[in-house]
Amino acid sequence: MKILVTRPEPGASATARRLAAMGHEPALAPCLEIVSLPARLPDHAGALIITSAQAIPALPERWRDVPMFCVGDATANRARAAGFSRVESAAGDAQDLFRLVCARRLPGTHLLAAGERQGMALARQLHAAGIAVLRRKVYAARPLRLLPPAIEADLAAMKIPAALFYSAETARAFVRLRPCNTASVTAYALSPAVASGLDGLPWAAIRVAVAPTEADLMALL
Repeated sequence: MKILVTRPEPGASATARRLAAMGHEPALAPCLEIVSLPARLPDHAGALIITSAQAIPALPERWRDVPMFCVGDATANRARAAGFSRVESAAGDAQDLFRLVCARRLPGTHLLAAGERQGMALARQLHAAGIAVLRRKVYAARPLRLLPPAIEADLAAMKIPAALFYSAETARAFVRLRPCNTASVTAYALSPAVASGLDGLPWAAIRVAVAPTEADLMALL
């Protein structure tokens, strides 16, 4: 089955390899381009809070031993691969991450490294819970302006029966592209929040992973 992969790199290529190993044919159309942003980071942090693996490259090497709380397992694995040694995964979404940080309640001011316009609600929740947190924008996600012509052609010919969506921002970016034909496509969303970003296009169906992990998303296939 040909499956459209909409997530940005480097995740898109990793997902493509996983789909190929399952016997599917991945069709890559990353709807967002990740751009690093200059950020004034503090000298010290009680803990690092990461809502996306896209933030990891912005973190300096001196913080490799600082406790890190990640939203999910895939992000946590990326952090460990980058050399961070004290990584915990919330294995879920932003609310699970909030609960994990509150449960650990480490001293000091935490750094929430996030994307542009991301993490604001989480920062407010943590402040309200009495946890000192400093939010810094370390990357931005720039939306794709046009779908690749080959992808549009395959959609028009109904050769793509499935599409994967990993974030609400990616889902909204895809909808804004106004693809020529999605009525024959089943959308597979990582979470209900991601699924809500798909409103505005006709779909054959929208299926949501039981838990917000790639393994659960792939299980729907």
